[in-house]
Amino acid sequence: MPKKIRPREILRQRRRRLQGVTLILLLAGLAYLGYWWLAHRDWIATDDAFVAGHLITLKTQTDGTVVEVLAENTLCVAKGQLLVRLDGVHAGIALQQTQAELAEAVRNIVSLRAKSETLKQRVLVKQAVLEQVNHDLARFNAAAKDGAVSDQQLQTAQDKVRELDAAIKEIRAEQSGVDAQLLDSGIDNHPAVEKAKSRLRQAYLDYQRRNLVAPVSGCVAKRKVQVGDNLKAGAPLLAIVPLDDVWIEANFLESQIAGVRPGQKAEIRVAAYGDDRLYHGRVQGINPGTGSIFALLPTDNATGNFIHIAERMQVRIALDAAELKANPLQPGLSTLTRINIEKAEGSGAASAFVLNGEAYRTDVYDRELDGAEQLIEQIELANRPR
Repeated sequence: MPKKIRPREILRQRRRRLQGVTLILLLAGLAYLGYWWLAHRDWIATDDAFVAGHLITLKTQTDGTVVEVLAENTLCVAKGQLLVRLDGVHAGIALQQTQAELAEAVRNIVSLRAKSETLKQRVLVKQAVLEQVNHDLARFNAAAKDGAVSDQQLQTAQDKVRELDAAIKEIRAEQSGVDAQLLDSGIDNHPAVEKAKSRLRQAYLDYQRRNLVAPVSGCVAKRKVQVGDNLKAGAPLLAIVPLDDVWIEANFLESQIAGVRPGQKAEIRVAAYGDDRLYHGRVQGINPGTGSIFALLPTDNATGNFIHIAERMQVRIALDAAELKANPLQPGLSTLTRINIEKAEGSGAASAFVLNGEAYRTDVYDRELDGAEQLIEQIELANRPR
């Protein structure tokens, strides 16, 4: 006998099922709301965030032809390590020329000093002769009264006095010209010698800089230089990326950054590693402008065709040094970044960034001229009178 259908029982079962589903959905919603309230209420997140770092470009500092390349992409190098070597033919010739110019300048000053001394002695000689002629003239004047000296002898003595006086003035004028070139300065600090020293230092620097070294430690990227390239000063050769000094540049919507402050905690997940690695960091500061302001062609919203688009502000986040050392990151990697804005104290315009690290200073060029000073001293000693 077929079972009797009871509509009311079916409706009650359907109602109970709908109530169960509704209850489950309500509980799930409450659970998610509770989870969000406890875990995400004080966080802002963006996937428009990337690993950034220093791209230090190595450029030629003098002209030359590449004779050796000691670097390749992915190779990690140490600060001061030789990476590219240029030929030193032209730089060597220029250095030899400036050495000769310095030696010539030193000898010229020595010669001027000797000439000045010679002129002084000539003045003394002329003065001695003048003194003798003056004595003779005085005797002639006394004897002329008695007629013992002719007028011709007296006139000759007077002419001799004027001649000697003019000769002394001429020699003194020449001596003044020589002294004006010397200006009571020593050989070491004479302007002509200093000028020759400067040219020698520049030539020595060009000669030294034919060997290009790494200004910082890091890994090589974007190598363009090839053996045989004829390079001019300023030509880019390669880039060095210090992988121990990278950070996060996270671009948050303008509606998210009101509570962002320097020092706030951040969590970063890198797309290359998924959820397996969680990096921690702290906010260093907010860039003073949106991306559109610094664009090559800034927008002009006064033209009348304005369309509102939410701008993004770039936030710089420093990574934990220990985590970065254990798991290095490469600039350009995509990340999912979030910031805890629970403690929004202080000004958002402040910055917690501190300038430190090799990327902001190098000392590999500090002692490039040490050898030049020794060379200058040798040339000066060799060309002075002994």
